Amino acid sequence: MLSYLFVFGFLALMVVLDQLIKYAIVVNLQPILIYELIPGVFRLRYVENTGAIFGSFSGAVVILTIFSSILVAVTLYLLLSKKITSKYIFVCLLLMASGGAGNLVDRIRLGYVIDYFEPTFFEFAVFNFADCLITVGAFMLILYLVRDIISDSKKKKNGNEPTHE
Repeated sequence: MLSYLFVFGFLALMVVLDQLIKYAIVVNLQPILIYELIPGVFRLRYVENTGAIFGSFSGAVVILTIFSSILVAVTLYLLLSKKITSKYIFVCLLLMASGGAGNLVDRIRLGYVIDYFEPTFFEFAVFNFADCLITVGAFMLILYLVRDIISDSKKKKNGNEPTHE
């Protein structure tokens, strides 16, 4: 029962935080579109993104909404089914599900995702808080998997060496 409360509580908190930030962006940034935070480095820019990452699949709102819904539902199932025994992987998936749910709310409610963070010192996509949750969770998961692969290969290598007596 505690994991259900924790999962849904954390997810709800992150979605509410994401939506509050997006509300503030709409109220304060939408009228002016761009606000330079650190000139030449970072700015806030109001964008209505009908696609996915880097604007890919632009206009495919229905497909992206269905795909996002399935991913969030499957991730929540894994988190709640107790099939994930590693706390680290649990956190990774919870971050990714929370970010996915935040953007899913936008897709369902608005038909697009509100993006607003824009680094300007190099060419990059405009993104939002929910995207940060997804990216941090995915990056942490990738690091874990790479470390696990390296650890397994070292174990196999050490297990195959002949013993010297």
